[in-house]
Amino acid sequence: MSDSGAIAIGFAIKRLRSSKKLSQESLAEMSGIHRTYISSIERGERNVGINMLLSILDALEQKPSSFFRELEDEGVF
Repeated sequence: MSDSGAIAIGFAIKRLRSSKKLSQESLAEMSGIHRTYISSIERGERNVGINMLLSILDALEQKPSSFFRELEDEGVF
């Protein structure tokens, strides 16, 4: 994945988290991922693995298909 893909995924996760009025710490607890890791994903500094992404999306109650469809509609992929 390109850096722009990682940045777009991170921004989309942040946007979803913010829309649900969740802190990074809350999302971290819900997904079982450390808060600093969530932060680095949101900033596009990490290429998030599929299992990690699925855990985050599950915590955000977001279907992977919808998540990627939105990114595709935005022209990311």
